[in-house]
Order: sequence, then structure tokens, then C-alpha cells
Amino acid sequence: MSDIDKNLTSQSHQQATHQQQTLDLSIALLERPSVTPDDDGCQDILSERLMQAGFDCEFMYYGDRQAKGEHAEVKNLWARRGTTDPVICFAGHTDVVPTGDEKNWTYPPFTPTIADGYLWARGAADMKTGIAAFTVAAERFVANHPEHNGSIAFLITSDEEGPSINGTVKVVETLEARNEKITYCLVGEPSSTDTLGDIIKNGRRGSLGAVLTVTGKQGHVAYPHLASNPMHAAMSALAELTNASWDNGNDYFPATSLQISNINGGTGATNVIPETLKVIFNFRFSTETTEEELKAKTHAIFDKYFADSKAVYDIDWKLSGQPFLTPEGKLVSACKQAIKSVTGTDTTLSTSGGTSDGRFIAPTGAQVVELGVRNATIHQVDEKVEVDDLGRLAQIYEGILENLLLD
Repeated sequence: MSDIDKNLTSQSHQQATHQQQTLDLSIALLERPSVTPDDDGCQDILSERLMQAGFDCEFMYYGDRQAKGEHAEVKNLWARRGTTDPVICFAGHTDVVPTGDEKNWTYPPFTPTIADGYLWARGAADMKTGIAAFTVAAERFVANHPEHNGSIAFLITSDEEGPSINGTVKVVETLEARNEKITYCLVGEPSSTDTLGDIIKNGRRGSLGAVLTVTGKQGHVAYPHLASNPMHAAMSALAELTNASWDNGNDYFPATSLQISNINGGTGATNVIPETLKVIFNFRFSTETTEEELKAKTHAIFDKYFADSKAVYDIDWKLSGQPFLTPEGKLVSACKQAIKSVTGTDTTLSTSGGTSDGRFIAPTGAQVVELGVRNATIHQVDEKVEVDDLGRLAQIYEGILENLLLD
């Protein structure tokens, strides 16, 4: 057998090993109905494997054990192998969104099923297969390079699909308090669009939400002079708000956008002017503007139209995350090289889509990218992922470790 044939045989064997190991671990995680914020034992599976690979594992619990909803207790896993820099952290979440009516699924959502070349289950794309690929990649890298440079870490939460107040954000606060810094962070969110690795997210837009409450005076529609209609008072301001230009974006981000998602008012009766109107809207903003600038411009618009109005307005703001960007550098380069080596794809950088827990990690100074499977079916009925992509994703992650820790 020639050296070329031996090399091809070795690569084929390696790919098959990655594939089976990642598939087996994915199925073990997907069998657990870990609907947010319930981890349902997923992190126990991960910690047992990581400890065997030499990781120190620490569970961090935040929230109220007796509470439900956004204040419920959340289980988080921080695992680390090594004590020196750089620290390469794999970040992800074991919680999944609710299934909806399970009768609408082709296969039971928590009975992982392989059919038609796909692995079907809730969490298959978002993002238990990514976590499985992380784990297999780290295990194999450590086995091949037990004396590697730097450190490898895992930050796994069960509070990403929920309110995200007792998950990654709290773990990061704890790490910062003890001066434990992440250098490079790989978030395993499903970033790919058409083929594995065609897109990686090297940043995200900020998210600023608002609840507008306009208060007038209830009355009879036949006697408007005795009432104050909050809907009429808000219409002109909302029209200007939705037509405003906030910025032009830049080379990495599209222009800042605003969307109204809910408008609620009225008593249900046709002959009653209501007292209140509530409007929910959200900004997705680029690095070209700031939270303070968005708030100031919004208030200026409403102040203009409410100056002579009998109605009054109030806005309750909630910042979900600041925009962040990891420019091309060592981490982005390591990802591109690994993707190219495994898939032959020249990846594209993107900042599109929603938010991720990367928004809590980037402000610490870490370089952050998101790289995972295709996102075509996330949060949908019949969520699924290509089976052949699982082993290849583990190979990509292992390649990134090699590119960053073997220099």
C-alpha cells in the first residue's frame, strides 16, 4: 500500500470513529427531554466523560430551587483541563425549546430516530449534536496530545432557551470574580446555512427591547372631548418611529432595524375609548450606534408628539445584549483552516440572526465565534440534522484545537 493510500485509509478510519462516537453521544443527550430550564441529567453525562479525559468539573447552580419560571434554579457546568493560557472554551446549552403538539412530529421528539440520512429529535440541530461533537473532539485531542499547551474548557448551561438570567451570564460573572479568563470561545450554535461550515458567526447584533405604555382617559366614543384616546396619541409617534433611520451599518453589520411585535389596546367594546395602549418593539442594532443613542432618539420622537397631549407615555427598556464582533484573527483563522481541511469549504463570516450566549462572553475580552450544524429546522416541528455532518463537525472542532494549541 502506498503512502497516499495509507493516508486515505487513516483519514477514512478517523472519520468513521468521529462519526460513531459523536452519533452515540448525541443520541444519549437527545433521549433526555431537557425542556428549558431542565437539564435532565445531560450535564452529568458530559461531566463523567470529561473527567475521564482529565477535566476538572464544577457544577454551578443559580436561581431558586423552589421557584418556577424565570427564577427557577439552573444547572451549569464549568469544566477545565489545564491551568495556563490560552483558554479555549466550548460553550453551549443542554436545554431545548418545547416541542409543541407531539402529534405533528414524524417521529417522537425525544426518541432520536435515524431516517432518510437525518437524525430527528428536538435539540438535534439546536444544539445537542454540537455539544456531542465538542466532547468527542476534546477527548480525541487530549488522547493524541496529553501534554498540549494552554487549557480546554466547557461552559454548558440549561438556561439559554429561557430567560438567560441564571445561566452563562452568571457563570461568566463567577469566572470574572476569580480572574479566570477565556481567551477563545467556540459557541456550538447551528450557524451553517446550506452546507456544514459554509457560515460562521463572528459577531452578533445587540438586542434592545421596549414596552411602551400610553395612558389616556377612558370614555364614550360619542364624547371624545371628555376622554383621551391613547391610540390616537401614539399613532403619529409610532409612524415616525418605524420610518426612522438609525444608522447605515458597516462592513460587518447591516443597518440597525426596529420591529413592532405586539400592539394591545381596547376594552372589547366598540363604543368605549380605552384608557391604555401597550406596544412592544425591539431594536437589533449594530456597532454603529449605542443603547443610549437608541433610547434618546426614541424618547425625542415621543416627547415631540406628547408635548401637547392629554395622554402620557412610559417606556420600560430591557437590554438583552450588546453587539459584539470578533474580527479576523487567530480564532477566525483557526476555524477557517479547520473547515477547509475537513469539508473543502471556504467559509463566510456573518453577524446575522438572533442572539446567543456569546453576548455574555465577548464583553470579557474573549474572541468569540459560533460554529455548528445547519440551522434549517431549529425550533421547528421535525427538527433534524444530517447524520454525516456529525463526525465531520467533531473533526472540525478537533482541528481548531490543533490549530490553536499546537503552535
